[in-house]
Amino acid sequence: MLVAVSGGPDSMALLHLFSAVLPVVQCRIGVAHCNFTLRGEESEEDEAFVREHCRLAGFECHVRRFDTRKVSLAWKKSIEETARIQRYSFFEELQLELGYSRIATGHHSGDNAETMLFNLFRGSSMTALRGIRSVHGSVIRPLLPFSRDEIIAYLHESGRPWRTDLSNSGIEHDRNFIRNRVIPLIEERFRYKLTASLQRMSEHAGELDEFVEAHIGRLIDEHTGFDLAGGNLHVVSLLTLTLFERKEILKRALQSQGAKVDSRVLQRLVELTLQQAGRSVPVGGGIVAVSKDGFLRFRRESSPAGDPPEGPSAG
Repeated sequence: MLVAVSGGPDSMALLHLFSAVLPVVQCRIGVAHCNFTLRGEESEEDEAFVREHCRLAGFECHVRRFDTRKVSLAWKKSIEETARIQRYSFFEELQLELGYSRIATGHHSGDNAETMLFNLFRGSSMTALRGIRSVHGSVIRPLLPFSRDEIIAYLHESGRPWRTDLSNSGIEHDRNFIRNRVIPLIEERFRYKLTASLQRMSEHAGELDEFVEAHIGRLIDEHTGFDLAGGNLHVVSLLTLTLFERKEILKRALQSQGAKVDSRVLQRLVELTLQQAGRSVPVGGGIVAVSKDGFLRFRRESSPAGDPPEGPSAG
């Protein structure tokens, strides 16, 4: 088990809980800490805290330092997104090199509520409202059913130390604004209802997502004209489907080509299937969709420079 530990309360509680069940689960525990070098001396103190705790507890500690601010500029991505990619790339590297079968992170119910609202505000699809998954590939999130207050109470009761990241208390970043302004304001008006309601919605959206994945998978298998990997979609076959089904297949075609899924691009692709052959639509990342010979064909015109490596999401 590779446990992601920042030194904050969530990850420290997770590590202590795994320590408590070691006699039962009998697994090997390793710790991964990312120093994104974003907070100067505080980042160094976080790293030292995690290293010392692992030394005292006898856990193998893997630390990776990143110049996240510089890389985010090169990638033209936000610092938060850059850190996410760096984090999970590091975890996967450790998993492959050292044989960890699972990666555990300390996400809790508040993180899930924050992610769902963030996805809602940026116009994500209905299935994206499932929020953070408790299991996603080899990544597990055992604390997802618990609130931040419950986690803090556990640490107080057990006398466990943790570090506080003061940058999380600001509102300059969108996620911080949702966490520190939006959610508290709603909870003040509808006390104890928001997180629980969003958790139920997350579960329902997850069930819907599973159904959609299975249904669209069957459609793709049944139609020989849907070659997502090759970037070729038979237009007449697409037009026999509902609009929802068409968009879901187009989303998967974009993903298979390494293009970003965007609602505006999806709508333009839908319109392209209704237009005469020869027209084209740029879909981003140097990829163009062309209507030709009865097919919607995705072709790469040029390779964008400076793109970061792909990494999994936190939900």
